[in-house]
Amino acid sequence: MKHKREWGQCPIDISDDDVINAMKTIPGFLDITPSDFREIYMYAYRQAMERLGHALTARQIMTTKVIFVTEEASLLHTALLLAAHTISGAPVVDSLLRVKGVISEKDFLVEMGKRKETGVMGLIAECLKNKGCLAAPFREKTARDLMTSPPWTVHGETPVVEIAALFEEKKINRVPVVDRDQTLIGIVTRSDIVQSYCTRPI
Repeated sequence: MKHKREWGQCPIDISDDDVINAMKTIPGFLDITPSDFREIYMYAYRQAMERLGHALTARQIMTTKVIFVTEEASLLHTALLLAAHTISGAPVVDSLLRVKGVISEKDFLVEMGKRKETGVMGLIAECLKNKGCLAAPFREKTARDLMTSPPWTVHGETPVVEIAALFEEKKINRVPVVDRDQTLIGIVTRSDIVQSYCTRPI
């Protein structure tokens, strides 16, 4: 069984420039010991990661075959689509493929629980206490009704380091990539960023 490598497990090829720049950031005279070398390595590692983060762009790591739904898509269709592709969210577009929002399982959970702090087990408890399905009342709604809008988007030339910062700041797991007209051209997820650092030579 293959396991996804976590961020800290990604091998990084440290360049001579990374080491030299790292050594310049350490104050004082260096008498190289294993401890000194570890310190240099950590500085060089940060240098390499920062360089790679600015060198890579959304266009280079994005998924171009994007699973999306239209604004008029029923919530049943949306849920079935997400389940079929084992993804937790997707962009919502209009008839011209312009991104209007993003819909995720969190949006479904919030609508079912009507409060953001409701977790999966909280919803299960509610289902056990009540008759019928908690999703039944909004069965006739569309993706437009539940989507998060306006969406956070990035452009093809947005550096990966900026996308990573956006994920952390906004607490999101995916971001649509759009052109000047807000037309969908791809999507970047957290796993795309991790994979790009793990596999791309620097």
